Amino acid sequence: MTSSSRGVLAASFAAGDTALPAAIRFTREVMTAWAAAPIRTDAERLTGELVAGVQDGPFEIVWMHQGDSLQIEVREKDHDPATASAPSAPVTVWGVSFSGALRTRWARLPLPGDSGGEEPDDWTLGGAASQGPGWLGFLADASDLLAGTLDLNMVPALIAQIVVPRLATWCAVYTAVSGAEPPTPAYLWHADESQIDVLREQLDQTEIPALENLTPTPIQLADWQSLAFPLTARGRSLGLMCLGRAGRFPDEVARLAEDLARRAALAMDNARLYAQQADANRALQRSLLPPGTPAETPGLDYWVVYEPAGENNEVGGDFYDLFATGEGRWRFAIGDVCGTGPEAAAVTGLARHTLRLLAREGYDVAAVVSRLNRAILEEGERARFLTLLHGEITRTDDGLDLSLISAGHPEALRLRPSGVVEAVVTSQSLLGVFPEAEFEADHVHLAHGDVLLGVTDGVTERRSGERLLDDDGGLAKLLAECAELSARAVAERIRRAVEEYANEPSADDLAILVLRAD
Repeated sequence: MTSSSRGVLAASFAAGDTALPAAIRFTREVMTAWAAAPIRTDAERLTGELVAGVQDGPFEIVWMHQGDSLQIEVREKDHDPATASAPSAPVTVWGVSFSGALRTRWARLPLPGDSGGEEPDDWTLGGAASQGPGWLGFLADASDLLAGTLDLNMVPALIAQIVVPRLATWCAVYTAVSGAEPPTPAYLWHADESQIDVLREQLDQTEIPALENLTPTPIQLADWQSLAFPLTARGRSLGLMCLGRAGRFPDEVARLAEDLARRAALAMDNARLYAQQADANRALQRSLLPPGTPAETPGLDYWVVYEPAGENNEVGGDFYDLFATGEGRWRFAIGDVCGTGPEAAAVTGLARHTLRLLAREGYDVAAVVSRLNRAILEEGERARFLTLLHGEITRTDDGLDLSLISAGHPEALRLRPSGVVEAVVTSQSLLGVFPEAEFEADHVHLAHGDVLLGVTDGVTERRSGERLLDDDGGLAKLLAECAELSARAVAERIRRAVEEYANEPSADDLAILVLRAD
């Protein structure tokens, strides 16, 4: 089983029903990375047969590129020394080895068209030209692999592992923020991992071509035949892909590498644009949240949970706020703008700033909500519907007095220390719909130990199959179990219940505001 490997790719798998599909996917990725499309079907079948013989426990798959063949090893511990049978795939050799408690089953698949030498002269699949179906399949698979990630730090690693060992013995990827800056090393890969450090030292002492070069450029590097391919996309120089091998680069391989470099550069640029958009939207999301909440709130215990569900390129529509308006007085808000993205963000910013500004101008809760409704309508086509729970808190000797309005928002619930839960506000018109809407505040008292819970529909409409979390008063039942808990403990218990209600991640933003009278 001992042989000289030109490349090694390995992965570990946990026991269970997902192990076999995951192992097949890993093998498919290995075949793509090594441009071994002609034997992919045999490799997948071989993987399935070897994994089917694994006992109920974790295992490891190791693929090794031998130049003229690919070898798979399936390693597991605590084995049952059962008799092994020959794989049905067309392997050249196979076997089973034991080392202590470790059993390794292995088999070797021949690569078609390879000469078996250290550096074959024909680097095309099955001896076909670079325009043949083998290389077209390689480019298609490589493009799919590159398009499968938007992680800017992952793309250089993918580039190198796609290239090595099929096109070159080693690959170094350099990146630069702009064409005016010198490229810096991003990722280095060698078919023989033990040579990576030596190669890195050689590259550090080698002059790398400038990014202005728009054609493949030779690199003088020890005994290697090396070429640097520019990574250019949409007129922007992003870096270099440097390849090296001991023998001459055949013309068809150089053309193939140049084509691959263009595809890799496009993937890198897409990842760069995505990262920039994600950073911008994260900054926008932070700007829509309050700059802070009151550090001291004597008589009021509060806690907020806020979790946007959108991916990095999407701004959520939920928001909250809590701020002081005087000694022993505070205003709070929790709202949900219809939709996501920049339009929803504009309404979110309008709502939060309007609420603060009007409250500090002395307007009562009803007047604030009425003026916010008109402000949203004045946005015209940019307007979005908004549900809102907004109120004023006043500290008293026997607890907290609340004046609040629920504008189409999920009902606010009050929890008594006895465990009794009741809805305490009347639902009124949501905002941004009716210009003639009028609002009237409800008045609620929280005695010492009482809790008020406000949530967005990311809580009440959390779905598991055909059921919602708030069906049959589900939220009230959850809250009833929180008697005598602090505001933070109540909020965290509700958040945890929402998370555990369904297996799949939530598709909606989530905001929870808990107010407790101390």
